[in-house]
Amino acid sequence: MDERMKIHGAFSWVELMTTDVAGAKKFYGELLGWHLEDNPMEGTGQDYVVCKAGDHTAGGMMAMPAQAQGVPPHWGAYVTVDDVDAAATKAVELGGKVIVPPTDIPKVGRFSTLLDPQGAAFSVIQYVQD
Repeated sequence: MDERMKIHGAFSWVELMTTDVAGAKKFYGELLGWHLEDNPMEGTGQDYVVCKAGDHTAGGMMAMPAQAQGVPPHWGAYVTVDDVDAAATKAVELGGKVIVPPTDIPKVGRFSTLLDPQGAAFSVIQYVQD
């Protein structure tokens, strides 16, 4: 596990949600020279694409989930936290909003998507420790 994934408050992952995974793979693969690895997502019938720059993981991409209908394709940022549930609660106390409640990602960890008081979206994540 990359060390930044263990540090509370560190930006640790970026992820593209798109309506055209095949097109995104072609575009970013050719533009940035990324090696792209398809990984099945449990129970979804879809793949999660891990993007690598050389030997380093650069981020991921996946199809836009059905509940995000009407949201344009976008890159999202994840910040590591020690406790996702506590971070979601604290965000609300500070005037933010919870868009996606704390949710488990099998074999990865737990995440939540939040809005800051000005409406900027970001996600917090607590990774499974190896």
